[in-house]
Amino acid sequence: MSEIKVDTLTGKTTANDITVTVGASATMSLEQGLAKCWIRFNGTGTIAINDSFNVSGIVDAGTGQYTVTINNDMANDDYAYYGFSSRDASTSQAGMFGSVSATDVTTGKFRVLELAGTTFFDVGVVMCAAHGDLA
Repeated sequence: MSEIKVDTLTGKTTANDITVTVGASATMSLEQGLAKCWIRFNGTGTIAINDSFNVSGIVDAGTGQYTVTINNDMANDDYAYYGFSSRDASTSQAGMFGSVSATDVTTGKFRVLELAGTTFFDVGVVMCAAHGDLA
């Protein structure tokens, strides 16, 4: 087993163009495969960030509705974001949804909605990440 230890990786032809071989023949851009931001936060009571990367803050936009603000903006509003959440073990949970409204998803923020049927609800743990190009 070989090990490479470096502080910086720079593409040979273009600074951000590093190709990684995955498996026998599949390749992908290293930069494209990295999460550009992620967050884990408490979504009940006074919401609070537990840990994050490239996130400048969160806003409690109402029961079960949160806005995550990205510190270094995405290049456009076509990036992919997703998440998971955890509610009290004794309570059933329908799920987490992301808004695709033009006002809710911009280069600098995305909206997370916790919804059971037609009812929004707060959850104890919310975890989200975004993939795409940074500006």
